[in-house]
Amino acid sequence: MKIAIFGSGAVGGYFGGRLAQAGQQVVFIARGEHLQAIKANGLKVDSIKGDFVIQPALATDSPIEAGIADVVLMAVKAWQVPEAASAVRPMMGPDSFVVPLQNGIDAPAQLAEALGARHVLGGLCGLISFQVAPGHIRHAGMDPFVNFGELDNRRSERTEALCRVFSEAGVNTEIPADIGSAMWRKFLFIASVSGMGAITRTPFGVFRSLPQTRQMLEQVLQEVFDVARARKISLPRNIVSDTLGFIDALPPEGTASMQRDIMDGRPSELESQNGAVVRLGRESGVPTPVNGFIYHSLLPLELQARGKI
Repeated sequence: MKIAIFGSGAVGGYFGGRLAQAGQQVVFIARGEHLQAIKANGLKVDSIKGDFVIQPALATDSPIEAGIADVVLMAVKAWQVPEAASAVRPMMGPDSFVVPLQNGIDAPAQLAEALGARHVLGGLCGLISFQVAPGHIRHAGMDPFVNFGELDNRRSERTEALCRVFSEAGVNTEIPADIGSAMWRKFLFIASVSGMGAITRTPFGVFRSLPQTRQMLEQVLQEVFDVARARKISLPRNIVSDTLGFIDALPPEGTASMQRDIMDGRPSELESQNGAVVRLGRESGVPTPVNGFIYHSLLPLELQARGKI
């Protein structure tokens, strides 16, 4: 199976690396110093599940040069998806399809609008990783997983085939019965830890432990749940407590990528995470005061990072 990794950073680099390690034909779409380092020295991945180097690694900044792929794993930041949707067209054949792995829930609709719904799956992933240097990814926490499925939740040969490919690469993989619900479960988690980490400037172990910020965390989780239910998303009634328990089990020094971007003055996924909770809550008539506080408090930093103020 020919797999293109569009966005070969912390997420795409890890999963693409594991697929290449397992013998799949993988082409990495990257740019700048990261691309040059991969071309010169291969892709280096340090992982709690075993370090490895993909060398030589097929890498380019040109989707045209990459050629038609069977599958494109879309691993750019959520705010980059609309532009990336146009950029991947040269890699799309009649039977090609895209699997979005972004945080948030907007990517499948954005990709479907640009490429056609039949070329798009719903998808999500989980791991704690970051790029430590050009050509060098570090997987620091969580047992990595990938979930994906057809937008209408039917079983298909292509999802089954891709599931086998990931499983053979040692990645925990699942085709959920309801991919929309699965994406919202991830969204409930990531928007909460991202927002709390960014607003407090502390890792998981701090904001989940202080009574005051733990109460905020619980309120953020509850607001996302309330918005999901108002939008007819099927979520378990105990999802808030279960997610809180999952957060309690994360490495105490862990941080979310949105938090790191905001703290480092880079553009972030604020609009796609807490901003999306506020937007969808407004559309659904559901109050989201804590998510609103987080979003509005961080918005000046986001606009500054994007050069708008």
